Amino acid sequence: MTGKRIAILGSTGSIGRQTLDVLDELPHLRCCALAAGRNAALLLEQARKHRPRLVALADGEGAEGLAAALPEGTELLAGPDAMVELVRRAEADVVLTGVVGAAGLPATLAAIECGADLAIANKETLVMAGQIVMPAAQAAGVAVLPVDSEHSAIFQCLASGRREEVRRVVITSSGGSLRDWPDKQAASATVQDALNHPTWSMGRKITIDSATLMNKALEIVEAHWLFGLSAEQIDVVIHPESIVHSLVEFRDGSVIAQLGEPDMTMPIAYALCCPDRPPRSVPPLDMARLGQLTFRPVEGRNRRAVELGLEAVRRGGSAGAVLNGANEAAVEAFLDGRISFGDIVPMVEDILNRSPRAGEVTLESLVAADAWARREARHCGGPKEQPLA
Repeated sequence: MTGKRIAILGSTGSIGRQTLDVLDELPHLRCCALAAGRNAALLLEQARKHRPRLVALADGEGAEGLAAALPEGTELLAGPDAMVELVRRAEADVVLTGVVGAAGLPATLAAIECGADLAIANKETLVMAGQIVMPAAQAAGVAVLPVDSEHSAIFQCLASGRREEVRRVVITSSGGSLRDWPDKQAASATVQDALNHPTWSMGRKITIDSATLMNKALEIVEAHWLFGLSAEQIDVVIHPESIVHSLVEFRDGSVIAQLGEPDMTMPIAYALCCPDRPPRSVPPLDMARLGQLTFRPVEGRNRRAVELGLEAVRRGGSAGAVLNGANEAAVEAFLDGRISFGDIVPMVEDILNRSPRAGEVTLESLVAADAWARREARHCGGPKEQPLA
């Protein structure tokens, strides 16, 4: 394995911190650039340890005083466009995008323009603009490597056959923090209830998505773009143990699954090192200790969320952008106490159903659809804005 230069977007978030842990373990991976939103103190700590050539902070005010504290040889970029500039100047072999939400899209497109491979931990980028990102990456000869544990599992399982031999994929779901709550009780769950994930340690937004199962709706759209799958080829099951990360069923009836402890450093390391599998200090999976693995269908309120992802795939056009934008704004409203937990999925469903069928898909039309969906969600039941013409 030769050395790789890694740029990490969202380095102070959960995925970014775990990526730096992987770099600590694998010396042939070198951090060349780090980008963060507001957490200047942690970014400084990371820069002092990993000595990247470039760091970026989106919060221009938070950057005051940071430049002077950085280690020698590390340059600071600051402001809303700093992350894109960092990508263009980093000369990275792999750009890992761990920025939450649609904010990572401009930097993702910049990475493609620069010829860097993409390690995608930000599912929203593909949900919103997969029809632009994937063709651009293919034209540039850029690999798109999934970091989500479910899509990494599918990516690995697909090595067992050709794409045209795939009958379907099954994405597993832990069920989130409220998986055993009756629908009526879950509707009034508090923020703290929804953030109490039984298996994974993640950021606030993705943990709420896990509780609503909107993360699976987004993952369905992401799988569609990553692997060229139709809605009819994608299914979701509840798997509380989070050991089987996804399965691929081939047309001969064979089913290939990828298993592992719920540890995000494994899919991160695979994406950064692909196609190599370097030795890591990971304990073996003890199946005897686990005893049994359980699966159950997605039902009730959770099925309603999953169906939104399938509907977005069937609609195409700007539906993914609407789905993502509405969900981000709805989750924000819940975290701010403006709506209840039970309002999130119905609000997203209503906005998706009222969104217009898009004509030609361009980056501008996707951004406009995303903005319209966010405005609709912020109304929280108030007067409705007319759909885009």
